[in-house]
Amino acid sequence: MAPQRRGAPRAAENSGAAVRRRPSSAKKDRVLRESWREAWLRVAGLVAGLVLAALLLWSSLGTEDGVAEVLAHRGEVLAGRFIEVPCSEDYDGHRRFEGCTPRKCGRGVTDVVITREEAQRVLSIAAKGLALGGSDGGASILDLHSGALSMGKHFVNLYRYFGDKIQTVFSEEDFQLYQDVRQKVQLTIAKAFGIGASSLYLTKPTFFSRINSSQARTAHDEYWHAHVDKVTYGSFDYTSLLYLSDYLEDFGGGRFVFVDEGANKTVEPRAGRVSFFTSGSENLHRVEKVLWGTRYAITIAFTCNPDHSIEDPAFT
Repeated sequence: MAPQRRGAPRAAENSGAAVRRRPSSAKKDRVLRESWREAWLRVAGLVAGLVLAALLLWSSLGTEDGVAEVLAHRGEVLAGRFIEVPCSEDYDGHRRFEGCTPRKCGRGVTDVVITREEAQRVLSIAAKGLALGGSDGGASILDLHSGALSMGKHFVNLYRYFGDKIQTVFSEEDFQLYQDVRQKVQLTIAKAFGIGASSLYLTKPTFFSRINSSQARTAHDEYWHAHVDKVTYGSFDYTSLLYLSDYLEDFGGGRFVFVDEGANKTVEPRAGRVSFFTSGSENLHRVEKVLWGTRYAITIAFTCNPDHSIEDPAFT
C-alpha cells in the first residue's frame, strides 16, 4: 500500500494564507507604532504646557520669599495709590530738616506722571549709554551724574573713557528730558508726603539699571538682596523708581518687593510707572531675580540735606 500524504495540500494552503496575511500584519504594526508616537508627543506637549503655565503662575503670583500681595498690577493704570506706614527710627541718627525729613512715611505708585512715550524716550537714553559698556553679570548701571558705567567686572567713567565721543551718543534734548522727568517725580513725591518740592534735593546715586538673567560675576551683580536705602546710602530720604519696560512682556521675574510682615507687597513694573517711598527700614525691599528678558529702570533719589545734593547732568 502506497504511503498517504497527510494534509499536504491543506498545509500548502495554510502557508499561502500566512504569506498573504503578512502585509496586513506589518501595516497594523506600523499604524500601532505611529499611534503610540502621536500619543507620546501629545503627552510631551501637555507636560511642557503645564510646566510653562506653572512657571508663569509662579512668576506672576508668587515671590521667592513666600506669600505676596500685589500693590500694583502691570495691567492697571493708576492715577495714584498710596499706603502710609509707621516711620522707622533710621532718620533719628541723621540731621533732621523740619518740613522735609520724613514724619509721614509710606509708599506710592502712579502711572499718570510720566507718559509711556516719555518712558520710551528715557529708555532710549539708557540703551544708548549702556551700549557703550555693560557688566559681565546680570546687572549693569549707568550714572549720568558721576559718569559711572558698568564695564565687564568693573566700572569706568564714561566721560573720561570715551571723551568727546559722548556728544555723538547723547543729545542736548536727552539731558533736558532727563531733567524734566526728574522734576515731575520730585513734585509727585513732595505732594504725596506734604512737603515743599524746593526742600528736596537730588542725591547720589541716581542711575539707570539694566538687568537680565545672566549669572552674577561680582557682588555688584547681586541686586536681589533685601536692603534699606537709608542704611545703604545715608543721604537718601525719599527713593523713587521710574520703570522703562513691562513685566511679563519684556522680562519675567524682576518685580519690586516690599518685604513686610505677614505678606510682602509687590509692584509689577510697567513702562512709565513711578514707584516712590520713604527710604528708611519701614520700606525694606528687594528685586526678584530676572528669569528672562531685560528689565530697565531708573532710580531717582532725594535728600533733605543740601550738603548731599547733586546737580542734573549737563550736555557739554
